[in-house]
Amino acid sequence: MTLALALVLLLAVAAPPAGAADYTGPLIDAHSHVPNATAINAYAAAATRHNVSKVLLLGVGGVQKDDAAWIAAAQAKYPDLVIAGAPVANPAATERVESNIDQLKARAMGEVHVRQISRKIDHDPSDAEFQKLLEVAARRRLPVVIHDELDTRATERLARALSAQPTATVILAHAGESAPPRIEALLDRHPNLVVDLSGMHFQRKPSLASEHGPLDADWKALIEKKPDRFVFGIDVWAARLFEPTMLDRLMKWARRVLGELKPDVAEMVAYRNAATLFGVK
Repeated sequence: MTLALALVLLLAVAAPPAGAADYTGPLIDAHSHVPNATAINAYAAAATRHNVSKVLLLGVGGVQKDDAAWIAAAQAKYPDLVIAGAPVANPAATERVESNIDQLKARAMGEVHVRQISRKIDHDPSDAEFQKLLEVAARRRLPVVIHDELDTRATERLARALSAQPTATVILAHAGESAPPRIEALLDRHPNLVVDLSGMHFQRKPSLASEHGPLDADWKALIEKKPDRFVFGIDVWAARLFEPTMLDRLMKWARRVLGELKPDVAEMVAYRNAATLFGVK
């Protein structure tokens, strides 16, 4: 094989499918955060440029003590854009969580850090403490977003938690930083599990796609097999991600990747599933 032919083949593999058009329909960012009281302004401007109709703002698992105040301020300033998520700094503090729900008129709870290796967090969501939080989620009919980096043990614990509270809807952030076979097995067994594809952009790994490359074939196959079980999120959180140029890159990437799905699937993942989960239009 000549070098020229090898380069042509490499470019063909790395390029999106020929003829794939960007998704142009309605889009709900089902997972993002704000790092301060003013970052929402840059996000709102970018949302206008890229036709992002709604964003679910979540807490950052107790990392930021002012999450609730920042989310409330963002919602007050941009009521047509912001969907409030009730921060969960401590899963055991259910009274505080319920207070946040009431004050924010929240449509979801989280993000709850269940297992995050970088912060040395490793909780069991099937234990009594976390089950109380899931009881709140079930009673309030609000989905709870969890950050749970799945390995074999973590997957078994999550499965027990889902089975113990079948009327509580759990949204697994970042697809559990896992792979399609593990996620498919969980989805097959647990109808109360939804997977969010947030934070799987070109800035992080594992990603759905590089900035300009095609959507991962295995993820595409699973999403199109179970289109009602996925939502899409951009997951901005650090101040650097709110630079206008970066927001443009991330939102353009999101629409390009969604455009590689079948049109009806793209609309479900980009909008309809989230609208149903969060009770918005």
